[in-house]
Amino acid sequence: MSVRGKKVLVLGLSKSGIAAAKFAKKHGADVYLTESADITTKEQSDRAKALEDLGVHVEYGGHSEAFIKKSDFAVTSPGISPRSDIIRKVRAEQIPVISELELAYRECDIPFIIITGTNGKTTTTSLTEHILSKKLRTKACGNIGTPPCSMADENLDYFVCEASSFQLDMSTSLKPYIAVWTNFTPDHIDWHNGLENYFNAKARVFREPQTAKYCVLNAKDPKLLEFSKEVKGKLFMFAQNLGENCCYEENGSIIFKQDGKAEEIIKISDCPLIGEHNYQNIMCSIICAKLTGIDNETIKNAIMEFKAPAHRLEKIAQKDGITFYNDSKATNPEASIVAINSFNNQNVVLIAGGRDKNTDLTEFCQSVNKHITTVILIGEATERFERELRNSGFSNIIKEQTLEDATDKGISLKPDVILLSPACASFDMFNSYEHRGEVFREHVLSRV
Repeated sequence: MSVRGKKVLVLGLSKSGIAAAKFAKKHGADVYLTESADITTKEQSDRAKALEDLGVHVEYGGHSEAFIKKSDFAVTSPGISPRSDIIRKVRAEQIPVISELELAYRECDIPFIIITGTNGKTTTTSLTEHILSKKLRTKACGNIGTPPCSMADENLDYFVCEASSFQLDMSTSLKPYIAVWTNFTPDHIDWHNGLENYFNAKARVFREPQTAKYCVLNAKDPKLLEFSKEVKGKLFMFAQNLGENCCYEENGSIIFKQDGKAEEIIKISDCPLIGEHNYQNIMCSIICAKLTGIDNETIKNAIMEFKAPAHRLEKIAQKDGITFYNDSKATNPEASIVAINSFNNQNVVLIAGGRDKNTDLTEFCQSVNKHITTVILIGEATERFERELRNSGFSNIIKEQTLEDATDKGISLKPDVILLSPACASFDMFNSYEHRGEVFREHVLSRV
C-alpha cells in the first residue's frame, strides 16, 4: 500500500498519532489529524503547530464531519478504545482503521520482530534489541516508547517491536518475521470487552493470514501450549524441552535446540536477570537472536552485560545486608507473582497496593505465603488485600500511608530483600508506575 495521494485520517495527538501523521505526510498523503480533547498546555500547542507547519490539517476539541468524510483509511492510537465514539463514526463511514504499527509495516520493507504478552514484553524487547544490535542494524520500537513510523525511513535490518494487544487488535495485515508471545494472563478486559477478545487480539500474528514466519510460544503457559497446536508458522517453544525447536533450562544452563540439535548458550549463574520469568525472557531473546544469525558467543556476552529496564525487578541498591528491588511495573497480581516467586529461602518484605484492578488474588496469596515474610500495604487496595491475605492464612501485615513510610518500615525490619511489587495500578497516589518507581528509588537512595 502507498499513502501517496490518499486522504489519511489520524486519530489522536499522541506520540504514535504524531509519528503517523509526519510519516504519512512525508510520503505524499493528505493528512488530517483529529483530537477529541482541547489543547490545554504549551507542549500540546507546540505539537499541533509543528504538524500544521508540515501541512497536516489539525483539529482538536472534537471530531468534525469534514475531517472524517472521504478518508481512505484512519490510523488510530493505542489509547483509543475500539468502542469509542470516533471509531464508531469512522467505521460508520466504512473507512478502514489500522494501527500506527501497521502503517509502518505496510509502508516500509524492514522485517518486524513482534514481542507481545501480558508480562515480560519490555524486558524481552530491550534484551533482544541489545543482542541483535551487536551485529545488525536494529532498533526497539512500539509500546516500549518509540513509534515505528518515526524510524521507518531508516536503514535497518529489523524492527524489534513491543506490541500491545491494543496495537495488534488494529493491525489487520501485519505479518512479522518472528512473533513472540511471552505469556497470557487476564488484563485489559474492559478495553477488549472480554477475555477472549483480549486473547484473540494477541493471537492475530500467530494465525492465518497474518502468521509470522517463526512463532515463539511459552510452553509453561497452559493457554499458549494448547494454542501452539493451531500455529502454522515454524514453531519454537521456550521454558520446556519440547519438540525439535525449543529453548529451555537444563542442569543450570540455557539450551537452544533447532531441528533437534542442542547447544548450550549461557549458564544461569552468568545471567544478570533473576527469576524464572526473566530466564524465560532470556530464552525468547536467544531464539530471536539465533533466528537472525547471531553467534553464540555474541549472544552470551550481550546477555551478561545487559541491565534490566527500569521498574521491572530492577536491583537499585544493596546496603547493610538489604537488597532493594523496584518492580513498580507490576500493575497486576500476575506480574507480582513472577517477581515474588524469584526469591527463595530469604527474608523478604513485600510492599504492595495501589489502585485495585479487582482481579482474583488466590495465586497472589499463595505466592506470598510461600516466599514473603512481611507484607506492607499502601493505597486504595489495602483493605481488600489485607482481607484476602488473612483469609489465606498470612497475618504478618503492616499498613502504611505512603510509599516512603512503607520503605522506612521495611528497612527497620532488617530483611534480606525489600521488594516493591505493587500488584496494582499506581493512579491513586502517583502519575504512573514510572513515577511510583522513581519515588521508591529516590527514597531508597536517600536512605542508603
